[in-house]
Amino acid sequence: MSSRVVLQSYFPALQEKNFRIYWIGQCVSLIGTWMQNVGQSWLVLELTGSAQKLSIISALQFFPMMLFSAFAGPIIDAFPKKKILLFTQTGLAVLAMLLAILTWTKLIQYWMVVILALLLGFVQLIDNPTRHAFVIELSGKEALTNAVALNSAAFNLARMAGPAVAGILIEIIGTGSCFFLNSISFVAVIIALLNVTVQTHASIKKPESLKEIVLQTKDGVIYTLRNKNILIPLLLLGIISLAIINYNIMVPTFAKNVLQRTASGYGFLMTSLGLGSFAAALSLAVHSKTKPSWFRLYGGAAGLSIAYIVLSLQHSYTLSIILLAFIGFCTISLSTSTNAILQLESDNAHRGRVMSLYMLIFGGVTPIGALYCGTLIEHFGIPTYLQVSGSIGIAASIVAVILSMVFSKPVCKSN
Repeated sequence: MSSRVVLQSYFPALQEKNFRIYWIGQCVSLIGTWMQNVGQSWLVLELTGSAQKLSIISALQFFPMMLFSAFAGPIIDAFPKKKILLFTQTGLAVLAMLLAILTWTKLIQYWMVVILALLLGFVQLIDNPTRHAFVIELSGKEALTNAVALNSAAFNLARMAGPAVAGILIEIIGTGSCFFLNSISFVAVIIALLNVTVQTHASIKKPESLKEIVLQTKDGVIYTLRNKNILIPLLLLGIISLAIINYNIMVPTFAKNVLQRTASGYGFLMTSLGLGSFAAALSLAVHSKTKPSWFRLYGGAAGLSIAYIVLSLQHSYTLSIILLAFIGFCTISLSTSTNAILQLESDNAHRGRVMSLYMLIFGGVTPIGALYCGTLIEHFGIPTYLQVSGSIGIAASIVAVILSMVFSKPVCKSN
């Protein structure tokens, strides 16, 4: 079977030149992003030894998204997304380089990481929903589901490679190398953006006042509340994100306190999470040529929740690796299916605002989830956190399925 036939059959989005160029740049950049995620978590644990202080960093990084994500939508809809991304990706590169310099010069202190995490959060407030809303302009509507799955595959391929490399580099060179390489990796996506030739356009007129931003944001919220095929997946994702998807706190603490592992052991646990996530994304890319699956969405949420309860009983490193791979698989089944459903259910004029709400729900609840996770672990231990969170996830999955059957009329396929 020729490569052209493979692309046509399984990866139609890669036939679109613009998406292909951007996707390759993202593959490089995301490896650096995951190296920084691992390096920053380990750096905070080295500086403080506290899961709760690590949770504060995670909370602050997503704090801007929690407060302002909904208001970012009108801005994203009003400006060319390519120009927005060139600005935000450059800003992220600068912040990563600053963290590398502070670490290498041994000037780094906990409060500095706090400030940089907050600044990172403000840049990602615009960057993340813009990247999601930009995909359809690169791939076209017909290949959107495949494009979303391929983006998820790239994200999770990086999730495998980045943590493993980071864990080894931390032990050999130190955490500063992770931040430096992340900064350099942004060059790839910036070059890709400069070579993308999509027609830049805005979906709505540029807001000229704060009042207009508020009114346009309100319009996006009302639009979401009226569309149950958007609202129900968003609510389920929000609950799962709040209670369960706190891996940057749970995994390093689990590795250090329960499994008694070093940085490299932690890195390979994160790699197993990425391996499962990549497998799910690749499966979605191959099997979801047209429309996303509601079954994968609800099955991912339930499977993830059950796996958390099973993980709470583990002290075996090998079994923990297997469970984390399964958790990664379920997480991507949930998030990627939700992402694709929202984009297909949204019209062009509201897509930026809907995806901002997606980021508000998916990432914006992270500050609350991080504090919930860190506090529960600090006072009751990881097993209790895993059991409570898994139970919440199972209950939310059941309720979401019932609500979907009663209120929504899925246009996407059911399996």
